[in-house]
Amino acid sequence: MSTPTREQVRAEIAEWLADAWDPDIGLAEWRERLVASGWAVPSWSREWYGRGLPAWADTIVSEQLRAVGAVGTPLGAGMSLAAPTLYTHASDELKHQFLRPTLTGELTWCQLFSEPSAGSDLAGMKATAVLDGDEWVVNGQKVWNTSAHHADLGMLVVRTNWDVPKHHGISYFVLPMHQTGVEVRPILQMNQHASFNEVFLTDARIPTANLVGQLDDGWRVARTTLLHERAFATMRRPKFGQPGTHMGHTVAEAQAEADEHFRTYVWYPQRAGRADLVIERARTLGVADDPIVRQAITDLVLFVRINEWTASRARAARALGRPPGPEGSRQTGRIGGCPAFQRGALADRRRGRHDHRRWPPSRRNHRRSTDLDAGPVDRRWDRRDSAEHSRRKRPWPSPRTNRRYRPPIPRRRPRHLTMSPTGGDDGNRTHDPLLAKQVL
Repeated sequence: MSTPTREQVRAEIAEWLADAWDPDIGLAEWRERLVASGWAVPSWSREWYGRGLPAWADTIVSEQLRAVGAVGTPLGAGMSLAAPTLYTHASDELKHQFLRPTLTGELTWCQLFSEPSAGSDLAGMKATAVLDGDEWVVNGQKVWNTSAHHADLGMLVVRTNWDVPKHHGISYFVLPMHQTGVEVRPILQMNQHASFNEVFLTDARIPTANLVGQLDDGWRVARTTLLHERAFATMRRPKFGQPGTHMGHTVAEAQAEADEHFRTYVWYPQRAGRADLVIERARTLGVADDPIVRQAITDLVLFVRINEWTASRARAARALGRPPGPEGSRQTGRIGGCPAFQRGALADRRRGRHDHRRWPPSRRNHRRSTDLDAGPVDRRWDRRDSAEHSRRKRPWPSPRTNRRYRPPIPRRRPRHLTMSPTGGDDGNRTHDPLLAKQVL
């Protein structure tokens, strides 16, 4: 059977939506209809609720759903992380048990990876699972777990073998969250929000059938989740319905679901990483002609442009049917958004060189002007002032070197301070005529 073209797929999904989309049937019933048709995940095999189409079909279907105002698959870690991981690595039993209710939104998920002592070094985790009959008994702690307080299931990685290198002794499980051995505590942030949780596992039990992949091979499975996490981090709030059309119960329920999902991120700075705002801000502040500010803005724009090219390359790879790769990490908030935000903040802070209020009192008289007319000669130091300035232990960077003050290395007392003018001393030092002459 030949692979259909993009135009054929677009025409087929448009025809199906014209007959199937009903905004009044309810969200659960609509998603059951969507999953049964295979259009929920068209790039998956027909055996597992797909249509066996190339990866680019997912994008076309999403575009057509938005065009008619229809609702797609659920938001959250279940559809974005758990479902593709299970589809790639889980046994047929687990797929039958969890895939369909995850695609319809009946089951919600959370990710249980990081630990207090294993964040970036995820393989250094200490949570353990010990086999006890037909169940695994889990003990340990996980942290920074979004949605753990209301999730039905957790994607859990724990150590099952201490006698092999740390990357080879990890296993991946589906953890039932609603049991006595799982305690979820919210983490109160300094802004009074609690977007994350910490999860304490005390003799929590997992059926042996809930092992994803092979025993002690959880690192490979976890990498699949992390690769999809990079795309999940760039998720934006979807728009439901079309202006001037009847929304119905389905759209109303989908909007309520989106409100609940994005409530976690309500406090996130909405202007973070907005490189398009920095030039206008520089003009508003009157520093757009400052060479230092212009250099910072150039650095920011170049970084964002390169990030966009890398993201385009990742999308092109997915359109060709390739699995998510490391290039997707440039799209995440951690690796792509955070540096853009930092560069934008740095460009904004450059204006502090023109604003006395942004400088500590001890440094206001020591800053150098960047005014192109006057030249960098506002304040000069003679050697005596510079020496006195360098001896002060201040937390501020030095105006000359822009480095933090480092105390001098202690030196042993010079010999001439402990010797008599004739070269003798209370010890057994050898007479040094040259040193004696210098002292005299």
